[in-house]
Amino acid sequence: MEKNRNYFIAIGLSVLIVLAWQFLYMGPRMEAQQRAEEARLAQQAQQQTITPESPGATSPTTGLPGATQAQATATREESLAKSPRIVIDTPALSGSINLTGARFDDLKLRDYHETVDDTSPLITLFSPADTKDGYFSEVGFVGSADSGTVPGPGTQWTVASGDKLTVQTPVSLTWTNDKGVVFTRRISVDEHYMLTVDDKIDNPTGAAINIGSYGRVTRYNKPATPSVWVIHEGFLGVVGTDGSLSEHTYSNIEEEDVAHPKATGGWIGITDKYWASALIPPQTIAYTSRYSHFTDGQPRYQADFKTENITIQPNASTELKNLVFAGAKEVPLVAQYETQFNIPLFDRMIDWGWFWFFTKPMFQLMDFFFRHVGNFGVAILLTTIVVKAIFFPLASKQYASMANMKRVQPKMEELKAKHGDDRMALQKAMMELYKEEKINPIAGCWPVLLQIPVFFALYKVIYVTIEMRHAPFFGWIQDLSAPDPTSLFNLFGLLPYDVPHALMIGVWPLIMGVTMFVQMRMNPTPPDPTQAMIFTWMPLVFTFMLASFPAGLVIYWAWNNTLSVTQQAIIMKRHGAKIELFDNLKGLFKKKPPAEENK
Repeated sequence: MEKNRNYFIAIGLSVLIVLAWQFLYMGPRMEAQQRAEEARLAQQAQQQTITPESPGATSPTTGLPGATQAQATATREESLAKSPRIVIDTPALSGSINLTGARFDDLKLRDYHETVDDTSPLITLFSPADTKDGYFSEVGFVGSADSGTVPGPGTQWTVASGDKLTVQTPVSLTWTNDKGVVFTRRISVDEHYMLTVDDKIDNPTGAAINIGSYGRVTRYNKPATPSVWVIHEGFLGVVGTDGSLSEHTYSNIEEEDVAHPKATGGWIGITDKYWASALIPPQTIAYTSRYSHFTDGQPRYQADFKTENITIQPNASTELKNLVFAGAKEVPLVAQYETQFNIPLFDRMIDWGWFWFFTKPMFQLMDFFFRHVGNFGVAILLTTIVVKAIFFPLASKQYASMANMKRVQPKMEELKAKHGDDRMALQKAMMELYKEEKINPIAGCWPVLLQIPVFFALYKVIYVTIEMRHAPFFGWIQDLSAPDPTSLFNLFGLLPYDVPHALMIGVWPLIMGVTMFVQMRMNPTPPDPTQAMIFTWMPLVFTFMLASFPAGLVIYWAWNNTLSVTQQAIIMKRHGAKIELFDNLKGLFKKKPPAEENK
């Protein structure tokens, strides 16, 4: 039937193919690529000649200190114990500052645990450079012939004031070079994830000096869980106040470094699904920046910038301000930082996707419900209701078109019987029938196509926002960002054995499959055998595919199907069209006459 053809074009091509591609092809392929990459790096690490990091080590391309990194050998505890440090203690962060290089290389997020169990370890964001999970951020200086030595990765700073960094108590560090130039650094932190590095450079010499500054975020490993197509993980930033968002995956940078032209304003960094680290350079000084992958010594990924030199006159001083973001990508917080510090497009650190103009308002609506009901799962259900209500007029047109198609169904069957296998003649006769009855066969398809970006935006919000991570629903769903933990194949935990991951078909995927089955059966079974087979098996295929999706997405899908069935029944009844659900269900248990079976 033409209405079923429209349905499969709109839904099957836009959803089934994308999801099947991801989970049947891209998922295994990315896992294989990651295993191959890990093997390559391990082999490369064995073959590399290790060059220790030195205070004066520079990159030949940018003059950026610290570009050479020794192979990681220490445990986290060993590394933290062997270097002098200042404790970081805030409501959101715990860790320490390494006084060697004034480096941020020890940060944990107090509000986030590795699992839903509140006694599980905190999320570790930064780790020291000599550990296998090295991930750190650093701000320093680039000297010139007249400046003398400047602070870099190996500089041992001295504490001038403060023995612990808290929201109320900043710390001050100092260092004096061989020419008597005094560098004073004040580090402060807010109650969340923004660190402020204020540097003052005093030049008591009798000659002008020229100094630039640099910043870098360096990490050794990719995220443990490979990213999927719906979210960006890797390098990102906005270079220049009028720049656009620049995103590059780890694999892109492994193939070729990316160097940005000189600009003023903006930010650069590295992002995971839920966490990020970013550098915001002095917003009034021009700088160059790049995204790089190094293979000398310890293989590593790095986002860095270097400002142009500034001149400090004799017996004068200058001040520089850098910001370092290190923490969770909480939606209201990154939006607040964008406004508070005038950071261009900082809210795009969260991957809202192509349809960000839909996605962000969708989140705001969902967050509004969450703040009022206190349950993110319920907020998803309420948001879906609002979206369905907004699209009710479009859905009404869609189902009205379907009702018209049903009205001429007997005539279409006559044409099929008359023309048999002559598809050209049948197509021509149907076009004449549509023209005679004033029916547009694709009228029911356009409303569905118009809704796809909005529903994808809702899908995106549920998948990428940290607010859903470890958020409980009801009953056994204690983490909406994780798959349903139950399985049909051990009777949902009643049988005392674990089932393979591929057979983790939980309660909510089954509910979703049932609702999809009912939705499909609201329409007559297509006479075409191929379409009928798709019609029959699609709910089962989706049940298996969505079983590995976050529970929040599956709950949304089941709820959306339920609303769609209800909506379709109301609209079809209003237009006087027969609802085929019960006839189709009865037909499943009726034996076909021999004549039909032999067709």
